Amino acid sequence: MKKTLVALSVLAASAGSAQAFEIYSQDGVTVDMGGDIEVVYKQGTSDGDEFQQEIQDADVKFDVRYAINDSLQFGGFFELQDTGTNEGDAYVALYSDTIGSIKVGRTCTVLDDAGIGSDYQFGIKTFFDGEDMYCVDEAVRWDIDKENFYAAAAIAQDKNGNTGLNNDSTYFDGKVGYRVADFDFTALVGLGEVGGDVVGSTKHDETLWSVQAAYNGVENLGLAAAYYSMDNESVVTSTIALAATYQLDVVALAAGFSNSSFDVSGEDDFSTWYVNAGYPIAPNTTAYAEVGGDNADNNQTGFAIGVKAAF
Repeated sequence: MKKTLVALSVLAASAGSAQAFEIYSQDGVTVDMGGDIEVVYKQGTSDGDEFQQEIQDADVKFDVRYAINDSLQFGGFFELQDTGTNEGDAYVALYSDTIGSIKVGRTCTVLDDAGIGSDYQFGIKTFFDGEDMYCVDEAVRWDIDKENFYAAAAIAQDKNGNTGLNNDSTYFDGKVGYRVADFDFTALVGLGEVGGDVVGSTKHDETLWSVQAAYNGVENLGLAAAYYSMDNESVVTSTIALAATYQLDVVALAAGFSNSSFDVSGEDDFSTWYVNAGYPIAPNTTAYAEVGGDNADNNQTGFAIGVKAAF
């Protein structure tokens, strides 16, 4: 059974775009620029991993929008990356105050948003196969956020054969969420046919779903819990995850734990954990240290110390 680990972190889902600054605005045309960079010294959790430097983010992003009227915009977004792939997001989009945004091009689908916790390197993990399909060249994504209620949906194809989908299938995922009082509830689902285009792989259906809940009703404390399920026709993987954050003066503390179980004999439960601390050394810049690990045989405790910045 193939086990693919996917970090369930929402920490950096929109860093950069959230910090973007306007570099041009005239006659209904705006151009925003943003980016992020992260450099870390890291010892991984696999046996024999050594402490070494990694550049994990080095991105520049441009968001260009044209006002059609007071409530409707057309835009283009592209991202330049220097992290090995040089394939950041690149899409055209329609932005509406009433129906939300629609993006067409290279971008991530909705299940890329799944995850709780504030991890930097190790995180809470689960066994979602084919995770590369979440960020694809051929996607259409819709998002809407109306204060208490929010939702998103996406479809993706793989006609050029560079992700875990096969070229004659379509992948779909979506989410709905509701914020009430100090709670935030989210449900996500994904359906797709994967494999079959790579020698040795077998085409099969995958069904993924998740429910997540976050609570921020105690000063300086954030709590979250989630359940994840993945059915790839041969095994069902179930994961329970817990995470917490605490703001101690200027230092942000965080921890998380997950446990995954499998409905096949001979498969032991798989557990992961992390603990970290982050310190803001400048605006939008955080220095951090993190330790994390899992219960896999012969694995070691991982350690990381790094700096990440967004503008």
